[in-house]
Amino acid sequence: MHIVTAQQMRELDNYTIQQLGIPSLSLMEVAGKAIADEVLDWCGKQQDAADIPSGPALTHRSSIHSDEHALPEQEQHWLVLVGKGNNGGDGLVAARYLQNAGMGVTLLYAMPPEQCSGDAAIQRDAAKRSGIEYAVWDAEWDCSAASRKDELIGPNRGDIAASLSQTARSVSERWKPYTGIIDALLGTGSQGEPREPYGAMIRSANASGKPIIAADIPSGLNADTGEVADSCIEASRTVCLAFLKQGLTQYPGASAAGDVVVRSIGIPHLTAQRAGISSYLITDTVLKQELRINITRARAVDGHKGTYGHVMIVGGSLNMSGAGLMASRSALRIGSGLVTWLLPEKLMKHMVGHVPELMMAPVSEEASGQWTASTTKAILEQTAKADVVAIGPGLGRFEQDGQWLRTLWEQLDQPLVIDADGLNILAEADGLTSWPKRAAATVLTPHPGEMARLSGLSTKEVQRDRLGLARRFAMEHGVILVLKGARTVIAAPDGTVLVNTTGHPGMGTGGSGDVLTGVIAGLLAQGLNGLQAAAFGAYLHGHAGEMAALARSGHPASLLAGDMIEHL
Repeated sequence: MHIVTAQQMRELDNYTIQQLGIPSLSLMEVAGKAIADEVLDWCGKQQDAADIPSGPALTHRSSIHSDEHALPEQEQHWLVLVGKGNNGGDGLVAARYLQNAGMGVTLLYAMPPEQCSGDAAIQRDAAKRSGIEYAVWDAEWDCSAASRKDELIGPNRGDIAASLSQTARSVSERWKPYTGIIDALLGTGSQGEPREPYGAMIRSANASGKPIIAADIPSGLNADTGEVADSCIEASRTVCLAFLKQGLTQYPGASAAGDVVVRSIGIPHLTAQRAGISSYLITDTVLKQELRINITRARAVDGHKGTYGHVMIVGGSLNMSGAGLMASRSALRIGSGLVTWLLPEKLMKHMVGHVPELMMAPVSEEASGQWTASTTKAILEQTAKADVVAIGPGLGRFEQDGQWLRTLWEQLDQPLVIDADGLNILAEADGLTSWPKRAAATVLTPHPGEMARLSGLSTKEVQRDRLGLARRFAMEHGVILVLKGARTVIAAPDGTVLVNTTGHPGMGTGGSGDVLTGVIAGLLAQGLNGLQAAAFGAYLHGHAGEMAALARSGHPASLLAGDMIEHL
């Protein structure tokens, strides 16, 4: 599934209209019908939920479907918030289709209807001729005052708050008749805080307590970054039109969007490929068709341990022994033929026997059980027989660690995965700027804090534009970047970006990143290239987290990183 920016969506729209000859009104008609269909689907599911009996669940449903929607038994009346641009036009079309389905519909224009422009003006006239009721926004609709009364200060605060509450109660009567709301105020071109009256309409819609279906993107949400304005629609469902917008894939935008449904409006998907758009949501189809991965992970009937590669993990220290162990275990569990853990000698005696399948090799005689800069020769000797090397889990910091890592960076010929303190060493040594680019795949797996150190930005700045930053960083430094977090972003030197949606909040626990390091290293050892291993690894890691959380009989908050390994 392609992911697009607002500018890319405009270009695809223009190409479809001007080069393919598909009229813009036709696209708007299909878009509006898609929104109406999702409203009807929403109403039907709410009715189904209310009608589910307390006894045994139904085990059979008819597999025959039509494009007709049976109206829920209770009366439905939806309010459509209409902006003056194309997003408003989509909402106007949706209103006609809902009216045709037998539902009550009322339009609430942000501006006087005569200010609608372009195709939206044509749809305004069609809605009027269809007899759809309408009103124009004014202060009597503003039911958000009650939500702001806590902000009041001063000696008359109580009286003013009481007056606002009374006003809010009377205004709320304006919203009471409606079952739900369609947000068709602002489209993908809107950025920053919505101007009035849009801001007031957004706040009032949220304060109404009604379910909101957003047309294409919630008003107040940045279509490229996922940032949300102070006034941003809190949608129950977003009907994303034609292609998935970047901002819907990242938080906090993903939360504001609710359930996201991507609906075709007649723009051929091949236009995205022809335009060179290389951002994708990771799905089974993308993994198979775009990345050419055999997602079954089938084993050759004549395969042996040498077939599936040898991973070496460089990490672990006396006070962080679990990190190296989990990375090693996950590399084994993902299917590596052999895994060797290189670790300080003092730590080894504590780890022997924990994982019988794991080989271990001591490479440091430091009495403290920590790493030293003198271990490079031993590491290079050991890794000569490896297919992939992973550096960082539980490594710690030590004197001259920058020169230590640079030696490995320059002299290791194998694909390299760097995580945790390996990333911190790299950032402090300014390695990505001053060190030579490696010929073999180099995969960096930072969380937002580590990414901030690597990029010289604040964590807040990193989170503000995760896709854009990841793409620029990977292209500039010639690495595969795995920017971890909810909706992990994977970026490649050629500009390809993928977003992973598998995972569970319970994965926010120590060691989860170490597991991912082992997974990616193990997939590299089995012959996947850097981008394939990073994308598929993030996908499998998230899925394992989901399965592990599901298996918890208590609460998923009790999920441990080790639980994920058993579900790879």
